[in-house]
Parts: sequence; structure tokens; C-alpha cells
Amino acid sequence: MKVVETRLPGCVVIEPAVFGDARGFFYESYNAEKFKAAGLDLRFVQANVSRSAQGVLRGLHYQWPNPQGKLVSVVEGEVYDVAVDIRRGSPTFGRYAGVILSADNHRHFWVPEGFAHGFVVLSEFATFAYQCTNVYDAKADAGIRWNDAAIAIDWPVSAPLLSAKDEKAPFLADVAEDRLPVYEAV
Repeated sequence: MKVVETRLPGCVVIEPAVFGDARGFFYESYNAEKFKAAGLDLRFVQANVSRSAQGVLRGLHYQWPNPQGKLVSVVEGEVYDVAVDIRRGSPTFGRYAGVILSADNHRHFWVPEGFAHGFVVLSEFATFAYQCTNVYDAKADAGIRWNDAAIAIDWPVSAPLLSAKDEKAPFLADVAEDRLPVYEAV
């Protein structure tokens, strides 16, 4: 397993060791001991799978309070996946990291608590899997506008398919301070 840093401290790409031959392949998508040895001491309490068509953009989602860290991957297709630092007081507040996740590259993306998350489907469809460090809490459900100019995400689509909720999400500057996590220096 290889851990690759992104431009956001704490958000990392995980490239598992893939063992394959003419029959197919095998890899560990999560191994608590190996992740802990790599500095990622994680405990997951919920696992989710979603399937979306090409051009669908989901996000930018987060929970506050009761935040979720997410280990995300793609089991079919390809997506452009994004994490945005929304922790008040963080030196990287409002910045994003993006990565291509696909069934072919087997990469995983760790999105820690305190970050908004979203993705857009690049292939005909994509099946997206994610493990969460906290259960879904509808009262804590929140989002940021996908095309917030202050964040300036370089999405590889110009007119994505959005849910009504995501179309109406606020810009980061318009989110009340008590609805954002606070940066805690380590």
C-alpha cells in the first residue's frame, strides 16, 4: 500500500497493492493494521454504495455537527473526486484537492472529518463506495455549492446533472460560522 499526500494536509490518496493475473485481480481495500502503520487510525461505522450516470455531480456534502470522515473508491467506472477544507481557522480553508478514482486505478481517497466532499462521474456510469467514520445524521446534513467561485474547483464538466438540494446549496462564504467545523492544530 502506498499513501500519497495531496495539497491538503490529512487528505491522502491510497494506492493498494493489487495482485492480478489472467483471471482478474485482488486487493485489500482496507486493513486496519496497515492503515494504522501509515498514520491512518480509522474506525468505520457505516458503508455506502451509490451508482450514478455520466455527468452526475454529487456534492459538496458534509455533516456538522457529527462530522464524517470518508474513505472513498470506485468499483465501476471513473469519477473526479474532490475534498474541500471547510474548517474555520485552517491555513488551507476554502482550498480543494481533486483526484481521479476509477475501477482501473484502484485508488482510494481519504477525506477526513471537517472537509466537504463531492464527485462527478466521467464514465458512462460509476459505482462509488465509501466507508464512514460516523453514521448519517439528517439533522447535520449540509452542503456547499459545487461551483463556488471562491473555491474555484476545476471540474472536468461544465453543465453537470445536479440534485435539487445540490443546486440550492449555499456558497461557503454564506454558511453560518456555527455550521462549519473548527480547525484544531495538531
